[in-house]
Amino acid sequence: MNQQSDNQRPVVRDFIRQRIDADLAAGKNDGRVVTRFPPEPNGYLHIGHAKSACLNFGIAEEYQGGLCSLRFDDTNPTKEKLEYVESIKEDVRWLGFDWGDRLRHASSYFEQLYEFAVAMIESGKAYVDSLSGDELREHRGTLTEPGRESRYRRRSVEENLGLFKRMRAGEFADGSHVLRAKIDMASPNVNMRDPVMYRIMHAAHPMTGDAWCIYPMYDFTHCLSDYIEGVTHSLCTLEFEDHRPLYDWYLIAVNANPRPQQIEFSRLNLSYTVMSKRLLNTLVNDGHVSGWDDPRMPTLKGMRRRGYTPESIRDFCQRIGVTKKDNVVEMGVLENCIREDLDPRAPRVMGVLRPLKVVIVNYPEGQVEQLEAPNHPKDPSMGSRKLPFSRVLYIEREDFMQSPPSKFYRLAPGREVRLRYAYLVTCVDVLRDEQSGEIVEVHCSYDPETRGGNAPDGRKVKGTIHWVCAKSALTAEVRLYDRLFRVENPVAAQDDKGFESLLNPDSIEVLPEARVEPSVKDAAVPTSYQFERQGYFCVDGIDSRPGAPVFNRTVTLRDTWAKVSKARGG
Repeated sequence: MNQQSDNQRPVVRDFIRQRIDADLAAGKNDGRVVTRFPPEPNGYLHIGHAKSACLNFGIAEEYQGGLCSLRFDDTNPTKEKLEYVESIKEDVRWLGFDWGDRLRHASSYFEQLYEFAVAMIESGKAYVDSLSGDELREHRGTLTEPGRESRYRRRSVEENLGLFKRMRAGEFADGSHVLRAKIDMASPNVNMRDPVMYRIMHAAHPMTGDAWCIYPMYDFTHCLSDYIEGVTHSLCTLEFEDHRPLYDWYLIAVNANPRPQQIEFSRLNLSYTVMSKRLLNTLVNDGHVSGWDDPRMPTLKGMRRRGYTPESIRDFCQRIGVTKKDNVVEMGVLENCIREDLDPRAPRVMGVLRPLKVVIVNYPEGQVEQLEAPNHPKDPSMGSRKLPFSRVLYIEREDFMQSPPSKFYRLAPGREVRLRYAYLVTCVDVLRDEQSGEIVEVHCSYDPETRGGNAPDGRKVKGTIHWVCAKSALTAEVRLYDRLFRVENPVAAQDDKGFESLLNPDSIEVLPEARVEPSVKDAAVPTSYQFERQGYFCVDGIDSRPGAPVFNRTVTLRDTWAKVSKARGG
């Protein structure tokens, strides 16, 4: 499978690839490279997960014989759903990755993990603790104070084995016992202070049903799942760096050989949004967005609905690279990736977002002619389309001013402009609403000798505006999406009031009476277009109806936020 677009950059030899190169040169892992993409099925994927998927699947594709599994780390049945499993699989496929026959679930290893735990009890490396939840927290200590050993830590091997088997048999209530690793309660690394390995949870699991009432913890499960699957390089984000000693300890405790090695990289932090599942869930539950697929969300479902392509997201992940330092990536980098991806392939159409009626007073009533326009001005292979032209048109309201300032080259009283692909027209009159005084209609005359927009006498016209034929244009709802937050780093900027005061009140503007040319009538959802002079838009695959399309703005033609930031001195 070729996952790279034609304009994608050469792969950079970042520190992870350099480490793998060194391992191969040293003959480690018998020359194998095996990675895994391990989402927890307790939510929807966002662009931060896309970075991890691109890294893990990308590395497997780069090395001869490399393999990558899609593994669901499903150890908490109270938060996991099959809905999330199917959604994640769909998103990974959409990104362009294929796991083949390497679909895995940590829950498939529950019996083997249980046997590992039993072996650790038998070797004196694990014990059943009966402290309450509050006592467990009190005994753990702090970053500056060591923990305290549990009074149950010295239970015999026989007693621990008996209790653990009874835990599995369902004899105890939730929270009454846990299985803990016996490491070091005085360790400066709190993750090594006898971490919990199993807890009792009388809850049905999406994959195993009621077969289990004890469930392994993530740290215990993850490293051993890597070992079971033969993973050579376990790539994870920096917050797991302090967990690496525990990762290695568990592997040594069960005599795992060969052992996978954990390598950490910085997670993706994107400006003007948040990546935390908890915070994204708050946005959804508090009604700040319409759902997980809201086009303002950084979820892959939301970005797909907004018109982002998998090629642009893969290009973005490759462009930002892999580092060890946490930082915030500018949203403009992502937006430039989708612009560069759509520019050569998005067909051009004309759409008027805020219509102003124009009457060509000297054009024959009832006449309609078909003008020719290229689907892409730089790519003749994309063909052309017909543009109906008649006496009554719509133009963009902002393309007309009664008393224009200097350097305003669009339509104004007495001024001549070019209607794109059509004729030169001159404004001869303006009609206003008697009560509001608002301009409701502009009258123009046209020069019939200027078909195609060129004057035979060579006169120069500075302004060119777009338009649609009033009779044949489709009425469409257009949604102008912008950044969800008005501050660059909402996590750092939040206060006791939470996120509400940081949300961008202009993150969505709905224009229900826009007009688009009729060539989009039979567009396949979710086709993307460039609305000339406006930006890139895609058909909304959920809310569009036959004859009533809804368009979501993917991105503007230019980075308007960079201009705003510069004006503010940012």
